[in-house]
Amino acid sequence: MGAAGLTLAACSRGDGGQKAGRVAEFHGGTAYQVPPKGHFNLMDGVTDSILGDHFYIDLLMTPGAMYRWKEQTWVPMLAEKWHTDASARTFTFTLRKGLTWSDGKPITSKDALTTYWCLRVMRNSLWEYVEKVEAPDELTIVLTMKKPSTVVERYILRQRIHADATYGDWARRAEELFGSGKDLESPEGKKLNEEFQAFRPKRAIVSGPFDYDYNSITNSQLSFVKNPKGYAANKVAFDKVVIYNGETTTITPVVLAKKLDYATFGFPVATEKQLVREGFRIIRPPVYSGPALLFNLDKLQEFKDVRVRRALAHAIDRDQNGTVSLDKSGKGVKYLAGFSDNLVPAWLSAQDQDKLDRYAFDQAKAADLLTEAGWKRSGTQWLKPNGQPARYELIFPAEYADWSASGQDVARQLSAFGIAVTGRGVTESQQPIDVDKGNFDLAIQSWGTSAAPHPHFAFVQDLFTHNIPVAANQGGRGMGFELKQTTQAQGEVDLGRLVIQAGEGLDAEAQKASVTSVALAFNELLPMIPLFERYGNNPVLEGDRVGKWPPDSDPLLQNSPYADNFTIMLLYAGTLKPSAG
Repeated sequence: MGAAGLTLAACSRGDGGQKAGRVAEFHGGTAYQVPPKGHFNLMDGVTDSILGDHFYIDLLMTPGAMYRWKEQTWVPMLAEKWHTDASARTFTFTLRKGLTWSDGKPITSKDALTTYWCLRVMRNSLWEYVEKVEAPDELTIVLTMKKPSTVVERYILRQRIHADATYGDWARRAEELFGSGKDLESPEGKKLNEEFQAFRPKRAIVSGPFDYDYNSITNSQLSFVKNPKGYAANKVAFDKVVIYNGETTTITPVVLAKKLDYATFGFPVATEKQLVREGFRIIRPPVYSGPALLFNLDKLQEFKDVRVRRALAHAIDRDQNGTVSLDKSGKGVKYLAGFSDNLVPAWLSAQDQDKLDRYAFDQAKAADLLTEAGWKRSGTQWLKPNGQPARYELIFPAEYADWSASGQDVARQLSAFGIAVTGRGVTESQQPIDVDKGNFDLAIQSWGTSAAPHPHFAFVQDLFTHNIPVAANQGGRGMGFELKQTTQAQGEVDLGRLVIQAGEGLDAEAQKASVTSVALAFNELLPMIPLFERYGNNPVLEGDRVGKWPPDSDPLLQNSPYADNFTIMLLYAGTLKPSAG
């Protein structure tokens, strides 16, 4: 798909703005760590960077483009044009002329190359598709693909480019390492990865319409101030963005006090009803992902028997789990294909959909499977094949109200079934690290992805992110689920290779075979158990600091709120304006 997407609409600050002399502020919220733990190494995959993996970072680090999911069109931003040459196996894109970093230096192709080399240090999946990156001139970047691929477009255009002034030395070290034939498993590669993750620049060099107000960062909030050199700074209708710190529990009173204009937290049912009474509008975009139950297969050998994982899928009422967590915004997963139920019909034929086990809530079936796997009942308690009582701890991010509710409900349901599970909340910044390091029995983490509509990206989340390929960034194996498996339906499968194949080629129709293979294998093997698919219950406050959001019928509101966030796109376009009151 070329750069024929929608262009960003221009608007002047005086058009629809607030009263003269009043600073136009937009208020949002998310959890962040304050310095020194919170830091400004914003490269993808580095933990604890301040807002580094949150959609608000797009206001500081402008992507190459953003995507309209419903219309399947790109909105060009830093990238002016791009194309794929299948015969040459290249993806080429051109940066806009005149782009400037916040330090006054021009944004060039050198910055892009530096970004890609640093991503390789962080084991980014882009490098599963790309074998060479070059810059024939100051604005053009050429990536040579191992095989032509539709997903490379997404990897590149949605990537935030970082400044060579900050990361250039690291990129040169990476280029030297990989050029010498070594990889990240070598002693030199491990050292580079560890040192890069510990890199702490004092400030971020940004490309977007806002920059950090470094003096404003406190435990309770931080601010972005206008970066006049940034992309679209003259179009964005707000002067300042205020971000309140906290997860659902701590942010709820702030929202109810009408200090936030927009929030994407997983608010409990009672809170949502209160928000509506207070005059908030609730927007429900599809999230295309949700919480899943993960197993530590390295630690708990009994879960290596797929019959046990299938038994738990039957033992848990997923519809109840979604309703308890988010009411109308939590829908029990139907297909268990590893990617969104919303997208399954577009990728799997009706015949292949029928092959998917729906794992209906059936505790008698669950008991049969456990018995087949050598488990025995002792009264109301299940005993493992070694004769020991089945007792486990389930960890979940403590500050995520929806995931906490999901984890607690799973613990209750399994305990009532006879598998004693104790839930424990872990600080949301630490819990995924514990999962990657293997410091858990059972855990709640994501299945699917909000990052992109192609199933490849969902499979990366399911099979790579908290598993052996990427958990290595934390020195662990995560779930410990080996990617070479034997299946009943397909025989020997290499899921690592199939996930990459799912994104190879330029014909989406041809990719369906690989997508189907992964989906069927995921459904049969259940490396994790998807629980429910989340829909946003996002409150917006209209008429105070901010004017109107688009109606629910606007196709932009079908975007995932955690990837091509519609509010961020509306801000860039100048469509979302300050209230005139």
